[in-house]
Amino acid sequence: MSNLCIIPARGGSKRIPGKNIKDFCGKPIISYSIEAALASKLFDIVMVSTDDEEIRELAIQLGANVPFMRSADNANDMATTADVLVEVLIEYNMLGKEFSNGCCLYPTAPFVTAEKLEEGYNRLNSSDADVVIPVVKFDYPVWRGLRMHANHHVELVWKQHMQARSQDLEPVLHDAGQWYWFKADRFLQSKSLLTKNTLGMELSPLEVQDIDNTYDWHLAELKYGYLQSLK
Repeated sequence: MSNLCIIPARGGSKRIPGKNIKDFCGKPIISYSIEAALASKLFDIVMVSTDDEEIRELAIQLGANVPFMRSADNANDMATTADVLVEVLIEYNMLGKEFSNGCCLYPTAPFVTAEKLEEGYNRLNSSDADVVIPVVKFDYPVWRGLRMHANHHVELVWKQHMQARSQDLEPVLHDAGQWYWFKADRFLQSKSLLTKNTLGMELSPLEVQDIDNTYDWHLAELKYGYLQSLK
């Protein structure tokens, strides 16, 4: 089977300037994703989809491929991850290369390891799933969520859970935002990473941190440093 790793890393981040190549615990954050993908030895090609020349040069230095630049249509704030993946797969098809499986690996995922990528791949390969994604539990029961109005008055969103014990409420998980293994042909048909046939792989909250602002960035570095200290 042929596997393609796609790391979508456009330039022009507004909330964290230079986010995809910003220093994270001593090296550019994109390097963690590239190194994990290469170390896994699961991929025929590890490529970076970018519109930014600086990212392209760094990706190549780190051992990734950048055979073509991302189109302007898919380099704006409105383009989705699925749009980028479709573009990459079609570009490779035009070059005469087709892949059985793909893995979208985000460039700001320093907690990803070769072992986790292999675990996700094995889950995809041993099942009839379209997609396998890492998931993590919300750290507080969402069923106890509050809605705040303009006058700062708060109320429960789900009032039926007012008297329920937290341990009796159904656990709810969310996408860990790190990687997505998918069957390439099925993805090109559905153009979705969350189908009726998507499997989850649960991660520890210590292995997950959404990075949208400077506070998130520092929290991710603290988590990463703590995990490294345990080795």
